[in-house]
Amino acid sequence: MNRHGHFNLPARILHWGMALLILAMLFVGVGMVASLSLRPVLFDIHRPLGIAILLLAVVRLLNRWRSPPPSLPADLPVLQAFVAKASHWILYALMLAMPLLGWATLSAGGYPVRMFAGVQLPPIAPHDPALYAGLRGTHVVLAFVLFALVLAHLGAALYHAWVRRDGVFASMACSGRELR
Repeated sequence: MNRHGHFNLPARILHWGMALLILAMLFVGVGMVASLSLRPVLFDIHRPLGIAILLLAVVRLLNRWRSPPPSLPADLPVLQAFVAKASHWILYALMLAMPLLGWATLSAGGYPVRMFAGVQLPPIAPHDPALYAGLRGTHVVLAFVLFALVLAHLGAALYHAWVRRDGVFASMACSGRELR
């Protein structure tokens, strides 16, 4: 049980690092749709970034299991506490599902999943155009869900920091002293 009132340092570093990676991934995804000329370069960024997010999400979950997060404030309304916990688990599910869906989508489309310098991942789905179409559509829809959830998470963080001032935001903030 975490009795210190804040997340451990690895959790905070993983949180903020992954926040940057996920934001970058969302912008890269939008760029892939918006620019045909940049699409190949953005795909080359998108694939390894997605796998990095997948691996870091696993590390994050292991760290969370080893060092549970601090409790929410006792005076937080029950509905808000439920939404906070549910949204975190949905975020974790999406951090795992989105890269796996992308990988499966490329596999079903018969596309190699090239990472870098000749490293290629094995297919995880059979080559099937109908499956490819379904997985691709699901990946896109869940990307919008992830974007909306990230915005809601940001809004909730700012609410805790600026309105409630209850220490929830501070529990995830890294001080410069800790990072030295």
